[in-house]
Amino acid sequence: MHTRSSAEYARLAKGGFGIGFAMLLVGVLGEVLVPIVFGSIPGWEATLFFDLEVIGVLTALISPFLFGIFLPLVE
Repeated sequence: MHTRSSAEYARLAKGGFGIGFAMLLVGVLGEVLVPIVFGSIPGWEATLFFDLEVIGVLTALISPFLFGIFLPLVE
């Protein structure tokens, strides 16, 4: 049975947080800058940017808990 090293869990936790933060940043910047640059945006684009924000926050919060605390404890 293959077990993961703690360094790999740390890398996954940091990477998950980074991806979540990047998604949040793209969602916020898209929601703010796209209407300024291109004018009005369709509803599906506004929904897409909002969903990116929500999923980004959830990913950034859950990933460090999952890979940094939970999985090393249950290994």
